[in-house]
Amino acid sequence: MTSPPKSGPYPLTVGAAVVCGALVLSGCGAEHNSSTPSSRAPATPLASTTVAAGGITCGKAAGLLASGSSAQQYAMQYWIKNFTRACPGTRITYNGTGSGAGQTDFLHGRTAFAGSDSALSPDQITQSKSVCTDGGRAVDLPMLGGPIAVGFNVRGVGKLVLDAPTLAKIFDSQITAWNDPAIAKLNPGTTLPKTPIRPLHRADASGTTDNFTSYLGATASSTWPYKHGKQWVAKGGQSAKGSSGLATKVKQTAGAIGYFELPYAIDNAIPTTSIATGAASPVDPNIITASKAIAGAKISGTAGDITLALDYSTKAANAYPIDMVTYEVVCNKGNKPATWPATKAFLTYIAGRKGQQDLSFQGYATLPADVIAKVRASINNMP
Repeated sequence: MTSPPKSGPYPLTVGAAVVCGALVLSGCGAEHNSSTPSSRAPATPLASTTVAAGGITCGKAAGLLASGSSAQQYAMQYWIKNFTRACPGTRITYNGTGSGAGQTDFLHGRTAFAGSDSALSPDQITQSKSVCTDGGRAVDLPMLGGPIAVGFNVRGVGKLVLDAPTLAKIFDSQITAWNDPAIAKLNPGTTLPKTPIRPLHRADASGTTDNFTSYLGATASSTWPYKHGKQWVAKGGQSAKGSSGLATKVKQTAGAIGYFELPYAIDNAIPTTSIATGAASPVDPNIITASKAIAGAKISGTAGDITLALDYSTKAANAYPIDMVTYEVVCNKGNKPATWPATKAFLTYIAGRKGQQDLSFQGYATLPADVIAKVRASINNMP
């Protein structure tokens, strides 16, 4: 199990008021569009639910087991603590085993829901029909977003600028020293050592890897010859399991560079790379710049499924291009009767105002208000 960051809330470079001003966060102020109309009438409320203090709806269950994305584990820790405090009759265990393992667990019927930083593939949706009864299928529900930071450990260097082609060559072991001319050109005035570059990647199947390699493929196709995916396939480099393990290894390895969610960089005091995108200035990873990029994502999906296609090649000012959206995976119908009341209640909470309002303070970026409104409507319509 991947451990979540140890501390929080995380320090931000800007206040929450700016977050709410830059994008309409679903939890800032009133709950926007929570009653967005859908193609069919809302599902009948489950009989085994009760309303706790503070308006949180509780669903009775002996316990819920879920697994998946380590990127969302800190958010899950926050959500579970608040939900079970209001609903003490429900126990929820979330194991941050990685997106690939979480999807596999769910598709084999071992968990009530999965967390994933990558949407399900068509083959996985077909497979889910053997787990989701009553003609149901698995669907993706986006719940939060965030920047994937590129952290580095280079003695004497506290600030670093890289672009997509240079990153691709570094992680493909084509650039092997920190004083390489390509890196020096992007960092005029910085004294770069001859230290060998130690590129690090995830050992486990990871949605973070999928998003990072999607970025490299979309923006540096001439230098990154690999297809994106949850498993790392480029040659060379060392590996570590989970975002926490990867961040720890970067911190401990001279000359290292690796990719992980921003909270892990902050928690380990690892400096992060600014990305040259073609905009006027390189862009730092933070919740504001990630939120701006995520706002440009294309929304698609059917039958309650909601997916976001990120524009990794964005050149918009102050839009950080290496981002991810984390999903919860459930059946649109035919979930397990023993755990579905509590699962639906928990998903309703995390997609609602109370669940969403403080995520910016945990190091996560906001999803556009229209996206989270669609998520609420999808959950509400699930029988």
